[in-house]
Amino acid sequence: MSENQPNTPPQTFEELGLSERTLAALKKADYLTPTPIQAGLIPVALEGVDAVGQARTGTGKTAAFAIPILEGLQSPRKVSGPQALILTPTRELAVQVRDEVVKLSHGRKVHCVAIYGGKPIRGQIEKLRLGAQIIVGTPGRVLDHMSRGTLQWSDLKWVVLDEADRMLDIGFRPDIEKILRRCPRDRQTLLLSATVPPPIARLAQRYMQDPRALDFSPKGLSVETIDQFYFTVDREKKYELLVRLLMREKPRQAIIFCRTKRGTDHLHRRLSKLTKQAECIHGDMQQSGRDRVMRKLRDGNLRLLVATDVVGRGIDVTGISHIFNYDIPQFCDDYVHRVGRTGRMGREGVAYTFVTPEEGPELTRIEQRINLQLVRGEIRGMDLVATRVEGTPPAVDDDADESKKPEPPPFGRRRPRHRRAL
Repeated sequence: MSENQPNTPPQTFEELGLSERTLAALKKADYLTPTPIQAGLIPVALEGVDAVGQARTGTGKTAAFAIPILEGLQSPRKVSGPQALILTPTRELAVQVRDEVVKLSHGRKVHCVAIYGGKPIRGQIEKLRLGAQIIVGTPGRVLDHMSRGTLQWSDLKWVVLDEADRMLDIGFRPDIEKILRRCPRDRQTLLLSATVPPPIARLAQRYMQDPRALDFSPKGLSVETIDQFYFTVDREKKYELLVRLLMREKPRQAIIFCRTKRGTDHLHRRLSKLTKQAECIHGDMQQSGRDRVMRKLRDGNLRLLVATDVVGRGIDVTGISHIFNYDIPQFCDDYVHRVGRTGRMGREGVAYTFVTPEEGPELTRIEQRINLQLVRGEIRGMDLVATRVEGTPPAVDDDADESKKPEPPPFGRRRPRHRRAL
């Protein structure tokens, strides 16, 4: 890949040479100045060349690839088939990208359709039959439509691989390659990813034409607007620690990450006995339920969301003030993506990671990955780690005694948080 890093990036959207219609839509959307990835990717994409853009989520990357597509989109009277395909790893992200495209297309007649599993395919077929210029979808459902003949790519000009590293993480590589092989060779391909590990680089080399590499990711994860702490805590005390932190922090909105679907359901049930402000989301839920939860989160009607990594990666909500890693992530890159849910678009955020005494090596690997030592947290009046006789295994937190649970967290106005002291 050829390197391309702008020396003096544009400071305004006007400097990017965008049309008056696009500038009006950006103004209506309250997009005042381009973010670094927007200032860097938009001019390259407008040239019609392939590009690999590396940036963590929450930096405005959706607009970075949507704006060039909208600028070059032709009227459906001239081109009847889909002109752009945007692939995403999750259903939630597909909906968010579709909504962003619709917002940025204000003043244009643009038909953008989101297609993903968990919804009846007949309704999607009908929307496609009416003519769609932009398709946003998950790889599996896109392939399903292709096999049915309800999607044809003869008019396709753009392919976007959004959150490419996550799509590969969850096993979509074969589907992505099948789709790319059936797309026109003279298309423009844009790949967006928070990280560019070797599998992503190989994918770009095989299916893109001399792509330009644009790296807008921080050198370490230590973004100035995100405070990151860890607590060494016994497994059976994690729930009490979580509730005490919720009472102390009074988060505006928070995501609590668990490793498993079962753990997510279990924690959600316990929190639901304390507050009506908690919901959970994971891959085994019906799509209607996932949509309902995401709607509440985006509308600000939900304070606590318990989620697994796969679904959590598709959450792009600017109001998230806190991240709680109730279970330490299995992979270092998952820590990067979890923490990236907060501190969106320059806002402040804080992340807490719960580490059992046996998980010290996993914390060390995360710190090496992000080139940063997390700050050890403490909470007054609570012994987080019990003194044990050597060789005695820690207790397992299956179902703690509910009669000893703390009081419900008072979700009122958040108290001021000092950045150094806990």
